[in-house]
Amino acid sequence: MEQFDNIEDYIADLKQKLDKSPTCANTMYNLGVAYLSKREFMDAERYFLDAVANSPSMAEAYVQLGGIAMQREDLEGCLNYNVQASKARPFFAVPWGNIGFVQLQLGETEKALQSLKRAIKYDPNFAQALATMGSAYIAIGDYEEAEKVLQKAVDLQPMFGPAWNNLAIVAANKEDWSKAAEFAAKAKESRFDVPEDFLKEIEANT
Repeated sequence: MEQFDNIEDYIADLKQKLDKSPTCANTMYNLGVAYLSKREFMDAERYFLDAVANSPSMAEAYVQLGGIAMQREDLEGCLNYNVQASKARPFFAVPWGNIGFVQLQLGETEKALQSLKRAIKYDPNFAQALATMGSAYIAIGDYEEAEKVLQKAVDLQPMFGPAWNNLAIVAANKEDWSKAAEFAAKAKESRFDVPEDFLKEIEANT
């Protein structure tokens, strides 16, 4: 793989490649990722859209478009792009994890659980989907199942703040306040903003 001193050189090289092969979806996708790394979302979006126009089965580009939609807080757009990704590659875990996340945000908890179960079936070590599933189980009051999937999430990714925060919620529900304090501290170590009210509740009970 070629080495580039900076992202601008890399983008210039990709654009040269695209000039020679104007319908290459892979080059368009790589340009989208390069612009995404610069947080230039409009240019990134343009190249990802070009990529799926030239290669409609490129599920990764739909996932990236979903991420850009989420950046704009467009939940429906994010959902639609990930649904398209799941149709392009039905056994690709990532869009199912994202679909579950959006469904949970929209309050469709049962649908979210179905999507997340599918994500984990295709990739049992998908920590983000496991953590989102923990949130879904908490939402329906199934703290036992929540604890199982959240523990697996932090075993896989020990610095995954949202999962530690959810484990603190599970511990608080059991009134195991010392564990709740320990998990909340781990969430903060992982740079997750634990809600102030929750921290006060833990403090009041330890």
